[in-house]
Amino acid sequence: MEMSVDSTPAVDDKSVTVTKPIPYTFDLGNLLCNDANPIPPKPTDVYLATNARDCAQGLINQLLLTCPINSHPTDGVLLTLPTPTTPLPREKHLPAPKQETKWERFARKKGIKDKKRGEGKMVYDEEKGDWVPKWGYKGRKQQGGLDEDWIVEVDEKKEKKAEEEGRTVRSLGRKDRMDKIRRNERAQRANERKGRKSGGGL
Repeated sequence: MEMSVDSTPAVDDKSVTVTKPIPYTFDLGNLLCNDANPIPPKPTDVYLATNARDCAQGLINQLLLTCPINSHPTDGVLLTLPTPTTPLPREKHLPAPKQETKWERFARKKGIKDKKRGEGKMVYDEEKGDWVPKWGYKGRKQQGGLDEDWIVEVDEKKEKKAEEEGRTVRSLGRKDRMDKIRRNERAQRANERKGRKSGGGL
């Protein structure tokens, strides 16, 4: 016995055209549809589901009408959203203000302003034909090629001490610089601890 099968797909009676007394407003960048139409005091689940369906349909219609659509060979069909217009709340709390160090409090009180970050940190190397850092990794100071270092002022006591230790005056100068850097780092850490204890106030 043969049975006839209806191959015609079921047609949804809901139309893709949504008409409301108060038109929807949209923020397509956030995929947001605002419905200002009033709802009854005690809406049923069916009423809410119908309203949600209409909002979704209206949002889809607006996206397809106003947003550019492009086809990509690997990613498929892409729809480009505009810039959002509705500000959204932060996901996390605002970061706590960083407490001032002893130097920062002193500089603020005296009106001392820091130089711009990165100012004067690069120097042109004529041999390489490029800009290189003055200090640090790949810096010219590491190469020992700065013109101002071709002569070193000699302290007699330091020279005698260097000879006794079998070292050069240049190496002593390098050691002095490293000692000064370490002292500055220790002082900076101490200032930060004092700033945390005092709560950042003057």
